[in-house]
Amino acid sequence: MSWWHYLVLGAAAAGVTYALTPWARALGLRLGAVATPGGRHVHEGKVSRLGGVAIFGGLLTVLVLAIVGERLVGWQLGVAGRPLQVVGVLAGITIIFAVGVLDDLKTFSPRAKLIGQVVAAVVVVAAGVRIEFIGDPFGRGLVSLGLLSVPLTIVWLVGFANVINLIDGLDGLAAGVTAISAAWFALLAAQANQAVAAALAVALLGSCLGFLRYNFHPASIFMGDSGSMSLGFALGAVALLGVMKSVAAITLVVPLLIIGVPVFDTASAIVRRVRHNRPIQEADSGHIHHRLLGRGLGQRQTVLVIYAWSFAAAVGGYAMRYAPSAMKWATLVLLAVPSALMAHWLGLFEAAHHHDEDA
Repeated sequence: MSWWHYLVLGAAAAGVTYALTPWARALGLRLGAVATPGGRHVHEGKVSRLGGVAIFGGLLTVLVLAIVGERLVGWQLGVAGRPLQVVGVLAGITIIFAVGVLDDLKTFSPRAKLIGQVVAAVVVVAAGVRIEFIGDPFGRGLVSLGLLSVPLTIVWLVGFANVINLIDGLDGLAAGVTAISAAWFALLAAQANQAVAAALAVALLGSCLGFLRYNFHPASIFMGDSGSMSLGFALGAVALLGVMKSVAAITLVVPLLIIGVPVFDTASAIVRRVRHNRPIQEADSGHIHHRLLGRGLGQRQTVLVIYAWSFAAAVGGYAMRYAPSAMKWATLVLLAVPSALMAHWLGLFEAAHHHDEDA
């Protein structure tokens, strides 16, 4: 596919999501799927949280457009060559979207959401999309996972769904971070001629940009779990379909760095809660965005700082793909040292105020 095909897909996703968001906002208010102020929430007034419906609509539109483009116009996406995998990924995203919608409407327990996430991941694995090898990012060989590929892939997809879900705490934060990651995923996949993965990544990018018009501070709608879990799950699927295939020694490091800030935020939350003898699933106000707000930054400033941090991590992940071994070590150090200093300054591993809701 040429660059303008991807541009068409991205623009379609952005346009459809932009057009559907006001409708999704009204639907959320009508059904009572709203977020109220208080606790960890820093917004004012009741805000609809069914934005994920608009995002999912944008993704579906791009799917239809891509299939039409391949069958009628001659676009070379490669869907015909791997129909089972494409259907499996789309089915997985649909399942996790449905789980998110039900949670936005009814509020599931963490266990119920996890079961839904695992089911979605199992569907993807059953379609043949999995991590079959792991490798050293410094080029020292590959190891076949065998049967271990199944649980590792499930953990991978569930983990991606949850890291975006956990960072979705401020206006525009999850959508912007996902857009940054999706852009770099799309570039890596396109360079490796993995057109299906690149198209899905471009669709994610476009949907996030279309949604940000209404979601950036002051937000008039939130994406809810239907949006954040779907976006994270889809990013994980893109990595499996294309990004990891673009790395010479198929490694987990590159995509994890590209989505580095949400991963770092989740890891620090787990360490913090274990260290202070709190349940891992228990919500608190110790996430990166909470800490930055506590340092006196406004919502927009906090979000922009995390955008910049995410972009730097994504550049580092991209560099890991092409840099020689010595530079890969230097890249890791350049990312690790500032991140460690930021964690110390923010007190990410120190105790935080806890809440009853899951996060």
